[in-house]
Amino acid sequence: MSTLASSRPVAPADLEPRPRTALDWRIRFGLLSLIWGFSFLFIKVGTEGYAPFQVTFGRLLFGSAVLVAAMAVKRERLPRGARTWGHLAVAAFLLNALPFSLFAYSELTIPSTLAGICNATSPLWGMALSLVALSEDRPTRRRVAGLGIGFLGVLTVLGVWQGFHGLDATGTAMALLASLSYPIGWIYVRRTLAGTGNSHLSMTGAQLLLATAQLAFVTPLFTTLPSRVAWVPLLAIAALGALGTGLAMLVQYGIVAEVGPTTAQMVTYFIPVIATAAGVAILGESLAWSTPVGAVIVLAGAALTQAKPRR
Repeated sequence: MSTLASSRPVAPADLEPRPRTALDWRIRFGLLSLIWGFSFLFIKVGTEGYAPFQVTFGRLLFGSAVLVAAMAVKRERLPRGARTWGHLAVAAFLLNALPFSLFAYSELTIPSTLAGICNATSPLWGMALSLVALSEDRPTRRRVAGLGIGFLGVLTVLGVWQGFHGLDATGTAMALLASLSYPIGWIYVRRTLAGTGNSHLSMTGAQLLLATAQLAFVTPLFTTLPSRVAWVPLLAIAALGALGTGLAMLVQYGIVAEVGPTTAQMVTYFIPVIATAAGVAILGESLAWSTPVGAVIVLAGAALTQAKPRR
């Protein structure tokens, strides 16, 4: 997968070709879009009963359990080598622990719809960073135009002409920083972990286990155990981890291996649409006209930044 093709956190491993599965890739693509689109709703519901760090820890714990189970079924082993594990620890922080925590904190004060749209800016951040950090990614007029259009869309979503009235600046900044963390992590992965020879499942499992360990250390320092079990938020966290983190990673890699990263990365453009629909229909979140209009502009700009240069 292209380093900056997806705004979602996935494992830093070379993809090995795999045979077609019984379930058509288009169905799996739709399932992946739904799972990741609903993730922002699950985060919002989870934070209604638990602290953001607890939500993130639970998400990683359930996600790791799914991947460890998959590794056991396929008899995969964790990667070896202290150097590899050191780089994986950094990747786990940048691609999992940090952005997951920032999104959880952001949704304390902003709607899940806005968090989902902020997530869609990740390809824009990735494009801007790759022009500086990756010499093989040459700027083109189309990509630069896409970058400008995308950030114009961000300003539209934020309602800049109103002076950001009614917008929680801290929560929005956290969601945007979470989206920025993904491409930073992928650039790091591309420079340090490409061509390790380990399977994608092995690397993904190790990465999530390390992220879980990081949150297991941080969470008790900043939170206290809840006085009671909030079952609906707990179920939301379980779904967020098992589906949105564990199963989704396995599904994504299957799609990439079957139809390639260019087609697979299109899921990025469906996530904010589903996140917005879920937030409005299920959580009753309000939606100003500038939010969907800005989201369309953001996605158009992101699509241009991902366009391949003509030869």
